[in-house]
Amino acid sequence: MTSFVVIGHQAKTDGSFSLSDLAGGAGRLDLLCRSVQASLFLSHGVRQDGVCLLILAGGPGPAKTVRFSGDTIRSLSPDERSSASFIRKALEVPAGSLFREVTPGVSVRKGGLETILQELQCGVLDEGGTDVRKEPGDLPEAFILSDHHNFTHDEEDLIRDLPRYSLGPEVLHADHAIVLLLNEIDRRRSGWN
Repeated sequence: MTSFVVIGHQAKTDGSFSLSDLAGGAGRLDLLCRSVQASLFLSHGVRQDGVCLLILAGGPGPAKTVRFSGDTIRSLSPDERSSASFIRKALEVPAGSLFREVTPGVSVRKGGLETILQELQCGVLDEGGTDVRKEPGDLPEAFILSDHHNFTHDEEDLIRDLPRYSLGPEVLHADHAIVLLLNEIDRRRSGWN
């Protein structure tokens, strides 16, 4: 499994947003929806080994994590509105400390980055990291990305000692970075150089 953890610093933690205003009223949820699409979709199918964990940290209340799992997802279309409707549905369900399935392949819980770091071996996608193509060893099972904001000081404290990987000389959107990294992983797994 390859997991992508995307922090949405402004993304709302309740379902009271309009599907017609993902970039504004939903707290830049459009960016997170594109990350779901990049993590899970192939040209004619879904990555069975893909997982996208969205940390919604824009309030009200504590952060929540919505998980999309490629091996069990059903009825997700490759567009922002479809992903957003699943997120909104997840946020309408009472969440506790354990993931609660909302619909096949989509689950929600309270908590954010600190909890994920206790569960997954993570690396950070960072333009200042080691070039992923020059990394000879195995890559981590999960990668942490931020939305259009930099990591906060608290987040940096949590990820300070994690390995950092770069995808090139330019700063990319999270969804573009996910696609490029998955291409590198696909190349490695298939032996395609």
